[in-house]
Amino acid sequence: MSSSAAPSTLDNSVAVPEETDGRALRRQALGMFFIILILSLGALIWPRGDGTSLAPAGFLLDASGRPTTLGDHMTPVVLLHFWSTWCPPCITEIPALERLAADFEGRPGFQVMMVAVDDELEKVRPFVGNQRAFSVLYDPQWEVAHRYGTRKLPETYVIVNGRKIEKLKFIGATPWDDPGIRATLSTIIDMVASGKEMEEILAVIDDRKTPA
Repeated sequence: MSSSAAPSTLDNSVAVPEETDGRALRRQALGMFFIILILSLGALIWPRGDGTSLAPAGFLLDASGRPTTLGDHMTPVVLLHFWSTWCPPCITEIPALERLAADFEGRPGFQVMMVAVDDELEKVRPFVGNQRAFSVLYDPQWEVAHRYGTRKLPETYVIVNGRKIEKLKFIGATPWDDPGIRATLSTIIDMVASGKEMEEILAVIDDRKTPA
């Protein structure tokens, strides 16, 4: 007489231990920490209600082809200009930009920073020569340009104390000899040098003609 095999009672699963109150609280606290961290970073990066946002950083190459960062070259007021030698409007714009840089050279805490995008050192040098009124950096892969939202060239931003002024974004070739543009830049430079708050600076910008 054959006997039937008894059903197996062996359980190969491993029960997950229930969380103690202490572990649950720690997980909740950790979750709250990351939420606060994300919100804090968002407050820095996303545009504020005052019309400014944190100026994006990024890695570039200097005039000698050495790696550098955008932050290493920042001054209190920066006219940040993205351009390239393969961009006809960019080439047309260079003389006026050179005149502005030369006329504003020596103003405290101000510089014109030209970032050549998707370009080569050898091609850029003939256009800027030994001009020392502005800095020249290189963004070979559009890394920094894209962080600023730049998809077409030329494009220019005004950075004040590390913050991008949303209303002062110049799209396309810009007439840098224009008295209104120069007056706005001059006022910003003077206000920053005298320690004025961002709110006061933005109020002056609102009263002036801004780029379309």
